[in-house]
Amino acid sequence: MSHVVLLDLVHGCCHTLVAGSYPDSRVFVLCTKRYREKGHALPSWCGSAQVLASGSTAESLFRLKKIVDELRVTSVTVHTSPRGRDALPRYLKLLFTAVYTFQYRVTSQDNLTCQSCTSSAHTDPPGEGLKEREGKEGEEEQEEEEEEEEEQEEEWKFLQQLPALKGQMTVLTSSLIPDVFGHGFSTRRGGVSDLPTLSSLNLFSSSRRRDPVAVVMENRRRLGLHAGFHPLPLRLVQVDHGSDVWVVGSAEPESYDGMVTNQTGVVLAAPGADCMPLLFADPVSKVIGAAHAGWKGTLMGVAMATVKAMVKEFGCQVNDILVAVGPSVGGCCFTLERQQALDFISIHPECVPDPGLDRPHVNIRLATRLLLQRGGILPEHIHDDTVTDRPCVTPCTSCRPELFFSHVRDGPDFGTQVGFLWIRESNPQEARPSQALEDGQSPHTS
Repeated sequence: MSHVVLLDLVHGCCHTLVAGSYPDSRVFVLCTKRYREKGHALPSWCGSAQVLASGSTAESLFRLKKIVDELRVTSVTVHTSPRGRDALPRYLKLLFTAVYTFQYRVTSQDNLTCQSCTSSAHTDPPGEGLKEREGKEGEEEQEEEEEEEEEQEEEWKFLQQLPALKGQMTVLTSSLIPDVFGHGFSTRRGGVSDLPTLSSLNLFSSSRRRDPVAVVMENRRRLGLHAGFHPLPLRLVQVDHGSDVWVVGSAEPESYDGMVTNQTGVVLAAPGADCMPLLFADPVSKVIGAAHAGWKGTLMGVAMATVKAMVKEFGCQVNDILVAVGPSVGGCCFTLERQQALDFISIHPECVPDPGLDRPHVNIRLATRLLLQRGGILPEHIHDDTVTDRPCVTPCTSCRPELFFSHVRDGPDFGTQVGFLWIRESNPQEARPSQALEDGQSPHTS
């Protein structure tokens, strides 16, 4: 199976011959409950196709996406009316990604064959004067706009009602970061993404992967509600695997791997799926930072670049800054080509325990700690996997498939977790929403 055909009854059905003209494809009919409630009967040829008759257009298309993903299909031919050609891309943009292609076959008004498509809901009755037709067209446009707004509302309500997958949401928190800040590191539990390697709390939508914007936005909403920052905006660094740092409030560059601010009302976030999400907090100056550090960014010094931005822009003292290193690939699982690994030996030989191999193991976390300490961060102000007197927030993502996404383990269709941090309006005396991982144990949930 390499192709899927969608026949759109919601916005105007297709010629009856369409259903039988794709013998080697799976044919689906888009038909919501609202369509049926308006008294429209399904055409007789629908018996040869699978009818997607859910509560809303969004729900029906979401069902279609799940089937398309199960079939591992990326190409869909859509037969619709001019009205549907205008309306459907709005849904498809939110529910699909650039991995999929949609080819539209638009049936002109003259070729529509069923009674519902040729009724006054879609065409003007003959004999009406121009003024009456214009009035009718205006009413139809208003009706379509109202339906569009209602459908959009139904779309988000539908996503919000989806069950959480892989168990309760779990967020790791560092006992190093004081409660004047809200923060955490997400895991893969408690979201609505259902693709195997992206399930379930994937927090990043990419044009190269199958998880769509609408699902990722719902995952972020659920994370915010759980962690306590909803509806504050979540700002993710625009990853370039470099060392540029953006000062929030200045002109935003196209790409950067770190950002800093002293503003309340904004949540800084760094993605990770083996790369390190780094959180920086200065409780004296009330300044925060977040950075994404893969092996390239580590070598380029993104961690200390973020520290220096906090010092330069907000007058922070280096010895006041706290750093929490989130879930990331450990030296147990991460390897590089030998020539690339040699660059980490120059930081410290212990960063590469087996340099004689063609692909030596590399400990990017240790390299980050050493670079931070050389830059003036106090050793006790760094929370990573070397710390034994605090609950762990830096487990290996590749070793824990039940808890974390991993590019190293899962390949190109990997999901993304994030580290996030914000400055609270006040310092509430309340329990943290989640716990860190005890060494070797499963996390607690809230």
